[in-house]
Amino acid sequence: MQNEERSKVIVRTSIIGIISNVFLAAVKAVIGLAANSIAVVLDAVNNLSDALSSVITIIGAKIAGKKPDRKHPLGHGRVEYLSAMIVAAIVLYAGITSLIESVKKIIHPATPDYSPVSLIIIAIAVVVKIVLGRYVKAQGEKVDSGSLIASGADAQFDAILSASVLASALIFIWKGISLEAYVGVVIAIIIIKAGIEMIMETINDLLGRRADSEVTSKIRAILVEEPEVRGAFDLFINNYGPNKDYASVHLELPDTMTVEEVDVLTRKVQTKVYAETGVILTGVGVYSYNTSNDEAAHIRNHVQEMVMAHEWALQMHGFFADTEKKTIRFDVVLSFDIERSEGVDIIYNEVKEAYPDYVVMVIGDIDISDVE
Repeated sequence: MQNEERSKVIVRTSIIGIISNVFLAAVKAVIGLAANSIAVVLDAVNNLSDALSSVITIIGAKIAGKKPDRKHPLGHGRVEYLSAMIVAAIVLYAGITSLIESVKKIIHPATPDYSPVSLIIIAIAVVVKIVLGRYVKAQGEKVDSGSLIASGADAQFDAILSASVLASALIFIWKGISLEAYVGVVIAIIIIKAGIEMIMETINDLLGRRADSEVTSKIRAILVEEPEVRGAFDLFINNYGPNKDYASVHLELPDTMTVEEVDVLTRKVQTKVYAETGVILTGVGVYSYNTSNDEAAHIRNHVQEMVMAHEWALQMHGFFADTEKKTIRFDVVLSFDIERSEGVDIIYNEVKEAYPDYVVMVIGDIDISDVE
């Protein structure tokens, strides 16, 4: 989906959310004040906070859609993560405020007075919120918008909130027991939990997530389809906002390939990866492997046995042995169960002990994406 079209979907969906929530907030505020119901009033405030969240989502989408400039050559896409964080903060604030007001009502109870019309309107509000929540969340998943997904999830929580308010009202009418303040506490806790989860989700986006295993597997599959490529390693994906992924990778190629052949191959796989995954392959490094040296192959197999004997050694790649110059070099992907320097030292010492006449170079790689 093009960025311009994506922005239009976000803005259109957010406007629908704003109109719906402002209307619901106004109606519920009138009902809550007339019925002397703290639960309904808090429900109205929550709807108003949802409308504000939608305004922030629109602003975030507009800024994120700005073209790259000199200061921001990779665009402004990460602004959407900031807007999602603000939306989550609003949800959290609404939850905390609701909790405080509900506790006050438990300490100083007030008798509500519901009318049949008010109950019908609250029931309609529940249905509206369910429909709105599903729609907004679906649109968010469609265009990969964290802000819309968060707003949609919040709307679904609001439907639970309104249903709980309706249930407490019916219990009061039927049994004369006022539970709305206690229901308000439960609802507030649910909203606070949702807000915290949204914040943590957005923090993960800002810090940088582990690359999706399906995406990395697909990219590797595309790369190793080329007959010259024996393996694709060190796949690293940087995210600069929704649908803006830049990646680098190392390809293991035969030591007989010329620079021109590598250049042709690199351009070919870059085009293919972008066409099939949308990921821009910005850098392609090269590992060479021995093609005509039986002794080097024997050394490789021996070294691999030593390396992979360690549980924390996930993969060995980029191996090359020069039997004339007496050099061995390779990379090892290390798990987070061991310090990288410690793991490299252990492997280096083992290989050096086995091949004392060789200059050994071991590079420790971070476990940044699932190895295959």
